[in-house]
Amino acid sequence: MTLTIRPAPARMALVALAAATLLLAACGDKKEKGASQTAAKVNKEEVTVHQINFVLQQQRGLKPEQADAASKQILERLIDQELAVQKADEMKLDRDPRVVQQLEAVKREVLARAYADKVGEAAAKPTAEEIKKYYDDNPALFSQRRVYSLQEIQIEAPAEQVPALRAKLGEVKNIGEFVEHLKTTGLRFAGNQAVRTAEQLPLGSLKTFAAMKDGQALMNPTPNGAVVVVLAGSRPQPVTEEQARPAIEQFLVNDRKRKLLEDDRKALRSAAAIEYVGKFVGGAASAPAEAAPAATPTAAPATPAATPVAPAASGLDPAAVSKGLGLK
Repeated sequence: MTLTIRPAPARMALVALAAATLLLAACGDKKEKGASQTAAKVNKEEVTVHQINFVLQQQRGLKPEQADAASKQILERLIDQELAVQKADEMKLDRDPRVVQQLEAVKREVLARAYADKVGEAAAKPTAEEIKKYYDDNPALFSQRRVYSLQEIQIEAPAEQVPALRAKLGEVKNIGEFVEHLKTTGLRFAGNQAVRTAEQLPLGSLKTFAAMKDGQALMNPTPNGAVVVVLAGSRPQPVTEEQARPAIEQFLVNDRKRKLLEDDRKALRSAAAIEYVGKFVGGAASAPAEAAPAATPTAAPATPAATPVAPAASGLDPAAVSKGLGLK
């Protein structure tokens, strides 16, 4: 869980709009005539400003000066969509069992999400004291925040070989020596590098990374083998409480909404009469589980490498990272 919020892709917004349009058509309320201005007429039907604004609202991060151009693009797509919907009506595709099933699924999803949003509205806004406490309790995210230059090695290996690889990682003097060992084993592996800020790392793993020294590594098992993450370098980049306040507030609100929804789901399940039938009998034991927290690396950092060269102020040179891994 991180404090960053990624904007939804525009394509997803248009897909959602298409689903919503079909749903309204199926419900017999395809057009809201008189509710908003007409942007275009397509045969006997209208495309409204209300529809355009609905799509615009889904495109977070859109600058005001981009709104007019975006509106025109959206209108053209809505016209194309309207033509397709009209043709689908002529072909009576709304009676196709697969289409009916999809429309019903969209309806259920929209209603369930609307209910979840309604429940989440009860989440209380955090106080200044709560924001300060979160800031003070998470120095690795804020006052002691670092920017991490990471090397990652994805290893394909049978599960029974992972313990030996973990032991070898603890014995080597540097990561290059470990890579040379991998070459002798015949195991397939690939490496890459990335620069990540503290909030871009899994929250459950952040304390482990914050405690690591440059040149140290850790290994985690994966379904196909293991992944080794090396802290090639890091540099401090703290943020003040004032800078962090908006992100902390949003994070705490979202976390409270999540807890409210979890409690509500448990209450609904407890009050409902749920009966599993056929091959699903006994399914209660495999009911949806709680969202698992981000996994903390299970391995302690490996033996530190030889004293690493301090990275330049601009960060670790990607070419140097690749060379250090012995990758081309």
